[in-house]
Amino acid sequence: MLQVTPVQAFSDNYIWLIHSPRDPRKVVAVDPGDAAPVHQALTDRGLQLSGIFMTHHHRDHVGGVVELLRQHPVPAFGPAGEAVPGEPARLREGEAASLEALGLDFRAIDVPGHTAGHIAYVGHGALFCGDTLFSAGCGRLFEGTAEQMTASLAKFAALPDETLVYCGHEYTVNNLRFALAVEPGNEESAAYLEECRQKRARHEATVPSDMRRERNVNPFLRCHRQTVKQAAEARAGRELNPVEVFAVVREWKDGFKG
Repeated sequence: MLQVTPVQAFSDNYIWLIHSPRDPRKVVAVDPGDAAPVHQALTDRGLQLSGIFMTHHHRDHVGGVVELLRQHPVPAFGPAGEAVPGEPARLREGEAASLEALGLDFRAIDVPGHTAGHIAYVGHGALFCGDTLFSAGCGRLFEGTAEQMTASLAKFAALPDETLVYCGHEYTVNNLRFALAVEPGNEESAAYLEECRQKRARHEATVPSDMRRERNVNPFLRCHRQTVKQAAEARAGRELNPVEVFAVVREWKDGFKG
């Protein structure tokens, strides 16, 4: 199984360090929005930065890249359709982010919605999805459309059950509160919420999740389910197609205070 270490940044960001299967001291940093906590983790754990993956251009995901590359001239990868720092190899759907010396081989997935050119990285049984998918939630539509995000999330939903989901933020408890507002009878969501509350009380990360769980609890992956459709239609006051269901649920979440 892939070894991945979380590094906390800002108030709720996660920078993920992917360890080389060939030499676990060598790591790839995913979405390093701040260089300082990465440097601290490298020093504290005796690690060597050996690569950088970027999913999208938001500063809390790329703000540390220039400083890290200044001190560690390593290969970097990022989305082809966005302006990200560091002159990375720019990836589109299906293209490889390979670091052969580390024994790491990921492929890019185009997942517009949160931003126009957002990508994700999938490989070794893991998904690094930035701000497109969260556990029990998804990113806001800052640059993309409901149609785009629906298609992007469908790509994730098609991944194997056991795929581990490494997202960019610790939002799970609040997302599950909303999920239960949409589907109050979802017993798995209720049990997962209690599990996550206990983890947060111990200052533990609630992620990674996995795709089996996400398909069962995440309302944005369940817009085709009758329970979610009915909740969205009750809110909208009319019949909705699947993209419209997503749009209504996303707008509902944007204003959710529960």
